Amino acid sequence: MIPVHLFVTSLLAWLHGEKHKVVKYLREENRVLKAQLDGRRVRLTDDDRRRLAVLGASLGRRILAELATIVTPDTILRWHRQLIARKWTYPKRRPGRPAVLPEIRRLVVRMATDNPTWGYTRIQGALKNIGHRAARSTIATILKHQGIPPSGERPTSWHRFLRAHWGALLAADLFTTEVWTFRGLVTYYTVFVIELHSRRVHIVGSTPHPNEAFMFQIARHLTDATDGVLHEGRVLICDRDRKWSTGVRHLLETSGVRVVQTPYRAPNCNAHAERFVRSIKEECLNRLIPLGERHFRRTLAEFAAHYHRERNHHGLTNELIDGVGDEPSSGSVRRRQRLGGVLSYYYRAA
Repeated sequence: MIPVHLFVTSLLAWLHGEKHKVVKYLREENRVLKAQLDGRRVRLTDDDRRRLAVLGASLGRRILAELATIVTPDTILRWHRQLIARKWTYPKRRPGRPAVLPEIRRLVVRMATDNPTWGYTRIQGALKNIGHRAARSTIATILKHQGIPPSGERPTSWHRFLRAHWGALLAADLFTTEVWTFRGLVTYYTVFVIELHSRRVHIVGSTPHPNEAFMFQIARHLTDATDGVLHEGRVLICDRDRKWSTGVRHLLETSGVRVVQTPYRAPNCNAHAERFVRSIKEECLNRLIPLGERHFRRTLAEFAAHYHRERNHHGLTNELIDGVGDEPSSGSVRRRQRLGGVLSYYYRAA
C-alpha cells in the first residue's frame, strides 16, 4: 500500500507539471497574438489596467519580466502606484468665496440685454427685489465676461425699437412686376405701406417710371390731411433705396413723420414689408400673367381685398384683419373665388 505522504507528493508534482504546461501554452499563445498585431499598440481600458496592476503587483518585477508580453513590468508597476495614489487622493476645496449661482448670472445678462439703460446699481436693486444679492463688482464682472458693455454704451436693438413704437410704426417698400403690354414686357414698380400693429396694407401706387416726381406724389398722398395714413407722430421705416431721396424724406419729415432708414443689406430690419412682398408674389402674382396695366391694377386690388377680409394672419393669432361678425355654426360651406380661383375663401351660408 502506497503511503499517504508519497501519494500527496506525487499528486502535487503532477499538478505543478500541468500548471507549468498551461502557463507555457498561454505564454506562447500571447506571443503569437502579439506577433499578429505587427507592432500596433494594444488599447487597454481603465478596468483592464486595474486588473493587470493588481495581479502584477503580487508577482514582483522578476516574474513579470519573464511573463509580461503585452506591456512592460515597469508599466504594470506604475499602474499599481497610480491606483494607490488615487485611493488616497481627496477632492480639493477651492478657498475663498463660493461661485456665483448660475441663476444669478442668467438674470444679470437678461436684465442688461432687456434694459440697455440699466446700470450696475439698477440691476443690483432688481436682483434684490426677487431675493438675490450680488455686489456691483460681481455684476460688472459677469457682464464683462459676456461681452456686454456698460449702460451708456449698449446699443438699442431693432426689436426693442419696434416694440417701443409699435402702435405708430409703418413700413414702406417697393416691389417689381413684369407686365405684358403692347410694347412687350414692362417692369412696374409698386409702392405700399404696411401698418405693423394691424398688418393693414395700403397699396399707394404703381408706375413703370419711379422717378422723383412719382415719389413726391406718393409722399404727398401719404401725408394728406384727409386720406393720408401718415400723420404727425408716426414713424415710417424704409430701406436705403435711392428712390427714397433726401427731398422725399424731407417732405415726409416736414409733415411730422419720422423717417427711419434700415441699414444696408439688412432686409430683416424691414421684415414685415418683406413678408408682404413674399405673400403677394407667391399667392398671387407668380400664379398668373398680368396682361396690361388694367389687368395688373385689378389684380392688386383683388389681392388687397382678399388680404384684409379673407386671409388669416399668423401675426394676428390667425385672425382676419377685417374680422367678420359671428359666423353661423350650421349651413352649407361655400367658396368665394377671386381672380378665377387663384384666391379662395370658405364660409358658411347664412
